[in-house]
Amino acid sequence: MIDTIKEHIAEVEKFKSDSKEAVEAFRIKYLGKKGLLNDFFKEFKNVPGPQKKEFGQTINQLKQAATEKVNILKNSLEKTTEQKSIYGDLTRPGEAIEIGTRHPISIVKNQIIEIFSRIGFNVSEGPEIEDDWHNFTALNLPEHHPARDMQDTFFIQTNPDVLLRTHTSSVQVRYMENNKPPIRTISPGRVYRNEAISARSHCFFHQVEGLYIDKDVSFADLKQTLQFFTTELFGKSKIRLRPSYFPFTEPSAEVDVYWGLETESDYKITKGTGWLEIGGCGMVDPNVLSNCNIDPAEYSGFAFGVGIDRIAMLLYQITDIRLLSENDIRFLEQFKSAL
Repeated sequence: MIDTIKEHIAEVEKFKSDSKEAVEAFRIKYLGKKGLLNDFFKEFKNVPGPQKKEFGQTINQLKQAATEKVNILKNSLEKTTEQKSIYGDLTRPGEAIEIGTRHPISIVKNQIIEIFSRIGFNVSEGPEIEDDWHNFTALNLPEHHPARDMQDTFFIQTNPDVLLRTHTSSVQVRYMENNKPPIRTISPGRVYRNEAISARSHCFFHQVEGLYIDKDVSFADLKQTLQFFTTELFGKSKIRLRPSYFPFTEPSAEVDVYWGLETESDYKITKGTGWLEIGGCGMVDPNVLSNCNIDPAEYSGFAFGVGIDRIAMLLYQITDIRLLSENDIRFLEQFKSAL
């Protein structure tokens, strides 16, 4: 009988398993109420007197070995389960990661900033809630000036001198007030106009306006800057400047880029002319320089502005400007490749 118990001790020591079911069956086999240990203890009374001591010690060895083996295996299984719950099955294929994207407005804005940064323009920003001086008066638009009607404005009802900016030219005024020439800066940002919302217009949109102030700046410098910009952004090198009117520049011009007439879409967006208007520009009016404490007799400069929303609609063939602000995930997911 003692030899049988010793054989079980050896079997216990050799036992290994990574299955909870197998470990539980092993525990029941030896330590359960109807297990082998209980059977051996029942046989103790039938063991001859001289062998009782050795028999009892051997049974205790089997009990201790079985108990330790069960505890070791259970602890090992618990650690393995915890590890899997944290990291999962490392042999499984990885799950696809949802890749985010920038908004098309941000994509185009960053492209424009990068293009102008290559020719020395920095980025300036200002408040979207402005005062009358920076948004109108300093830009050669005094009170009751008829040109103010060109920009339907959101005024703050409790304070008629405070409004939502109608252009980022207000940022340029602030920059000129706090910086001495030479000045070379662009001002991207959101602006507001009290306009009816439709597929082609909105009550808020995005602009990038540029400003260059230095000695002996000419209209030729303005044209070359715009030529570089349109070539880099659109891949179109042909532009034209049409005479126009802006209160804060003189002379002023509309900027057209030759889009071409290669597709039906080209005919639609250019109305069959091949030319597409992308913004406005001109030489900074001397009155604006004087209002910003810059001597117009010593310095001259040019300014220009383009609409980010319109450019984004051109580059991505977006037909409705409202899509840019509705946050429709089906629309935004289309730009995952344009990070």
